[in-house]
Amino acid sequence: MFKKPLKAVSLFSISIEEADVLVPEGILSIKFKTHLNEPGIAYLARDGDHDPLWFTLGKGDFQQQDALIIPTIYTLWKNHKLLPSLFTPKAVIPILSGGADLMIPGVVHCPQSLSEGQLVSICKYERIGDIPMLSPPLAVGRMAVASDQLQDSGQEKGKAVHVLHTWKDHLWELGSKGDIPQDLPMKEDEDVNLEKAGDTEEEGMHVPVDADTSVVVPEPSSLSDAPDGTRAPVYTPDEVSQLLRMSLIQVIARYIDAPAFTFPIPATIFYANHILPSRPNFPELVLLPSSSSPADTSPPYDSSSPDPYSITVKSSSFKSLTAFLKSTEKSGLITTKAPQKHSAQTDVLITAVNSSHPDVQVHRPFATVREVEAKAARKVLQEVKQREQRAAAELELEVQEFWKPHLISVALFEAMGANTSNLYTHPEVRSLLDSYITARQLVNPHDQAYINLDAALTLCVAPQSKSKSSKNKKSSTEGAESGPQTQSEFMKRDELVKKVLAAMQNWYEVKRSGNEGVTKKGKLSPIQIVMKTRQGRKLSTLITGFEPFNIVPEDLSEDLRKLCAGATSISPIPGKPANSGMEVLVQGKQSKAVVDYLLGKGVPKKWIEAHEVVKRKN
Repeated sequence: MFKKPLKAVSLFSISIEEADVLVPEGILSIKFKTHLNEPGIAYLARDGDHDPLWFTLGKGDFQQQDALIIPTIYTLWKNHKLLPSLFTPKAVIPILSGGADLMIPGVVHCPQSLSEGQLVSICKYERIGDIPMLSPPLAVGRMAVASDQLQDSGQEKGKAVHVLHTWKDHLWELGSKGDIPQDLPMKEDEDVNLEKAGDTEEEGMHVPVDADTSVVVPEPSSLSDAPDGTRAPVYTPDEVSQLLRMSLIQVIARYIDAPAFTFPIPATIFYANHILPSRPNFPELVLLPSSSSPADTSPPYDSSSPDPYSITVKSSSFKSLTAFLKSTEKSGLITTKAPQKHSAQTDVLITAVNSSHPDVQVHRPFATVREVEAKAARKVLQEVKQREQRAAAELELEVQEFWKPHLISVALFEAMGANTSNLYTHPEVRSLLDSYITARQLVNPHDQAYINLDAALTLCVAPQSKSKSSKNKKSSTEGAESGPQTQSEFMKRDELVKKVLAAMQNWYEVKRSGNEGVTKKGKLSPIQIVMKTRQGRKLSTLITGFEPFNIVPEDLSEDLRKLCAGATSISPIPGKPANSGMEVLVQGKQSKAVVDYLLGKGVPKKWIEAHEVVKRKN
């Protein structure tokens, strides 16, 4: 019972002290299945809220597959160093919690020397002011590609990590569901360790924005040094002050009409939420650093470009936000108000901005940090949606109806020169009829919407319906004299196709996309969902006709029992032969829940019919 979690001690080099917390005695285990029906085992703490600590996925001998043991989010919160970590923007975390994999555009930092399939954790990377912050691990997964390939290939599409477990998923909800531990600023010694591990090559990942531009979100340890060891251009304090002033002008020129601007605004909020996000993402395009070489013509997204996140008040000549605001107020860009004496509010208030200022009027907008981050997040979300659409398309069943010449329709297909042993689709039957009608000039000359029926067509459709005459009934003598041609029997083209199909034998095929299907004889009917009143006023939902869509009655009954939280039963369809299929009954009015379940199983909507409640007659 305890073999697998104990293996984690050696596999992850857990110390004796940590083992009491991460692999406690009396650990419990439960079996589960993922949404992809993959089996697994979760190992839970015996005490407290039974937090899941470890889990495995798949089948096989654990002794041969040590890597199957995986730490949960709860375990990584206790020791985040168990797995190497990738960083992703804050906007991506909810997408991962929704079941998506981490895509390449969503990676802002990836350690070196990670192999494909290696276990990794995913942390939220966020800057608050000029401080880089990291969250505890919020997801666990396996690398979809090796880290060197991820960094060197410059890919803009594809998966970076196959996510296995996330914060707020079903496995996490088995535990105490406590709050996420507090984000922590990245320490200098941590940056040095990362830099040593990557040999100063962890300069970040390219996040695609447009077809011709990209942004690099670097690791803090490499903000000032380029990968080749040369020092990146650095702005002087006066140049940083100038860039901050331009960021303020950008705010006034482009965003001042936004609903978020309701004055007065505390100065720290105005600085953190508006000025900092409006810094130029490519500062070299706005102001070339004086430390740059005159011959340096590298593009703004080059790894040696100045870091936009280094443009802060602390690195400017002002050194404080108050001094910066006083300077901009003196120039007429903003109006401020000092806090009242003996007031709990100690922050300077921004009461107004001057949108008619000459510098605002001549300002040329530039790409800001906020805009580039938003574009990157939208791109990640778009790729996730496309992946979900492709997955839904792969899941949906492909249903195809066929018809085979049978009995009275065989002679017609022989006359058309078609193989009487083949199966035909509806368009193929119509195409054969069109060719036959054209070759024999059977279109009615008086009304081209009608087709004159020759002997072969009449033999096929006459037993099913009474033919119409182009004239009033004539005497039997005239009919005998003129023969079959004078009868001039006719029928509309669409009706003729329906009659021919009705004279043929029905076949169908149901298969998953990309898989081989089995063709079966018989007419395929939609799944019937009928709500009836039974035993007085009790409502029940009855489902029949699901077997052709590869749905097993026992599985349907069990799934609906859990989904609808009600009793279910299976029985033969009343009033039908023994081999006509089974009927699944669910207590209550569950029509919508059953329809959603069938759609989730890939049954096309056109093959599901739900009927209103059938009221019991008094």
